[in-house]
Amino acid sequence: MYTRLNQAQPYALGLFRIVVGLLFACHGAASLFGVLGGAMGGGSIPAGTWPGWYAAVIQLVGGSLVALGLGTRIAALISSGSMAYAYFKVHQPEALFPLQNGGEPSAVFCWVFLLLVFTGPGALALDRLFSRGGAESGEDCAREQAPAVTV
Repeated sequence: MYTRLNQAQPYALGLFRIVVGLLFACHGAASLFGVLGGAMGGGSIPAGTWPGWYAAVIQLVGGSLVALGLGTRIAALISSGSMAYAYFKVHQPEALFPLQNGGEPSAVFCWVFLLLVFTGPGALALDRLFSRGGAESGEDCAREQAPAVTV
């Protein structure tokens, strides 16, 4: 059973990345363009407003890149940092715990994107099309090119 689960792991990670990226991008689109219910229940954030408008741009662009699997680790790192900033600057001053201060989405997105920084995009990522030989990650390329060490 574990063998089959291990074989499916890159695909599960890829699906996870796509869903999380789409959710994050939708949040940014709602804030920027007033679609999908808009920012905080309606409307959009005025262009250039600090920090909301910039956060929404990061959400839309970062979420789209993560969903597509393009520059996943860098996009996830920037998105994670954005959500950490949102949590500590906006939510945490209201109360200590996310359940009390309404910061659960920020905290969860922060940790999810940080996880993607370390795991990479998984399967179904466009990065694979641009890497050498279609390798899943730069790690695989490095391993293939590394000289053999004999002891």
